[in-house]
Amino acid sequence: MPNADATNPDPAGEETAPLAPGSLTGRTALVTGSSRGIGASTVQLLAAAGADVVVNYRAKAPRAEKVAAAAEAHGVQALVVQADLTDPASVASMFEAARERFGGLDILVMNASGGMESGMGEDYAMRLNRDAQVGLLEAALPVLRDGARVVFVTSHQAHFIRTTPTMPEYEPVARSKRAGEDALRERIPSLAERGIELVVVSGDMIEGTITATLLERANPGAIASRREEAGRLYDVDEFAREVALAAVEPVAADSTRLVGDVSGFGDAEGVRS
Repeated sequence: MPNADATNPDPAGEETAPLAPGSLTGRTALVTGSSRGIGASTVQLLAAAGADVVVNYRAKAPRAEKVAAAAEAHGVQALVVQADLTDPASVASMFEAARERFGGLDILVMNASGGMESGMGEDYAMRLNRDAQVGLLEAALPVLRDGARVVFVTSHQAHFIRTTPTMPEYEPVARSKRAGEDALRERIPSLAERGIELVVVSGDMIEGTITATLLERANPGAIASRREEAGRLYDVDEFAREVALAAVEPVAADSTRLVGDVSGFGDAEGVRS
């Protein structure tokens, strides 16, 4: 298991230094689900380091446009593209737009996920968190430049679901995200042939995210309980820093970046392959 505290903010709140300004100049990043939350914050960090960015949204164009405008304030180019990840045609159009504008991608952050939304069907979590993630990577391959980095964002509740039960309200999402992680890991050898690296970034519950809000609504007190168990929970900006760093820092041998405390999640041996 990698050292979970080596690159994270410490318990007292001191943050890791941001990416160096200009360190990503000439590179392009696409972040799914980046009109708000972790995705939006990740876009700003990558843009501040000099990367041109593709802001993906599913339904809230004005919000995505604001994220893009903030990115452009760093002196980079930003492209806003609508795509529902469960719709292969819109995903293909998104990558084609990125190719036409920037020629290719150097960083793909697979941030968008879900499954707790109402009215989406019983299989929605698996379609979004497994099938759509695999489809996203496959559609990205012609656009990803050799040596690119792919970052898959998940949670400890999903990453460790085989050894540590989670709350019933979240279990279908956790299992679908773990299935997506497994399917993506199977592609690591073929990605390596082009020098493309994949890293899984796993974090605990994140304060201020829509998932945390939905969990709290379904299970009042869930966030406070987990905060007490863990000692502290990361907020959106803190976790986004780890996602951004995962896009540039060396990848661990097990292709995993654990963010924050993992005590209480059991032995991770054997759960990553």
